[in-house]
This record gives sequence, C-alpha cells and structure tokens, in this order.
Amino acid sequence: MKHAVERLAVWTALAGGGVLVALVVLTCVSIAGRALTGVGLGPIPGDYELVEIGIGFAVFAALPWCHLNRGHATVELFAPVFGPRLNRVLDAVIDLAVLATALLLTWRLAVGMLDKKAYFETTFILEIQIWQAYALGLVGAAVFCLIALWKAGDSVWRIAGGRS
Repeated sequence: MKHAVERLAVWTALAGGGVLVALVVLTCVSIAGRALTGVGLGPIPGDYELVEIGIGFAVFAALPWCHLNRGHATVELFAPVFGPRLNRVLDAVIDLAVLATALLLTWRLAVGMLDKKAYFETTFILEIQIWQAYALGLVGAAVFCLIALWKAGDSVWRIAGGRS
C-alpha cells in the first residue's frame, strides 16, 4: 500500500510539474509574440487565463508530494529536547491537523466548483467554464486528502508501537 500511495503522490506532482513547464513555454511564446507585434505576431489570446488555471492545478498537485515527504514548514525548536515518543506524538498531532486542513480545503473547493457550475461562469477571453478549473484543483486536493489520511494513520500507528 505504501508504494501505491507514493506512486500516486509522485504522478500527481509530475502532472503539476508538466503543467508548469507548459505554462513557462506558453508565457515565453506569448511574450515573444508581444515583442514581435511589428512583424505581425502577437500575444497568445487568454494567456493570463491559462496561467491562472494551470498554476492553481500545479499548486494542488504539489501538495500531496510535499506532505508525504514532510516538506511543509516546520520549527524544530523543541524536537531535539523531546524524546522519540513525544516527537511521534507531535508528528501525529501535526498530521491530523494537516488531514483536517486537507479535508476542509477539498470540501470548500468542491462547494465553490458546484457554485461556479450552477451560475455558468466563464473566463473573459477564452470563455472557459470556471468550474472546470476548480475541478482540476479538486483532483490534486482529493489526492492530498488521501496522502494526509495515509500519513495520519501511519503516525498514529507508530505511536501504538507499529513500524512505519
């Protein structure tokens, strides 16, 4: 199960990274087009909209991998002073808090997506339905919930004396 969870986090992060690379290329081409308007070229229409949607997806796609590797910000002021058991308890509390945050984030993102879908909101230039951008973010948020659940369970299991 551990390998499946890791692979899911890796593939989600790679998808987000691929989108970021595509956005860099899109931005460079659009900027070059702006610079070459004198020769008949121009910017890519809706480039800002595509960047907004893509960055949103990339951020949510990175969260599972970041949490799986404990890449979030930590302050290790007391960790060296506490014993291993208390550090495991602190890890479990933090992992449970991240799980609660992931669930809240995913729930509110889903509610927002349904709201955008109900009102048929679209982007200004490309007229992309905004709920679709929310749905892309929701994919990463759902994987984040799964990873956070896995990490919380693993932390609680280690407190009970199990091995990670």
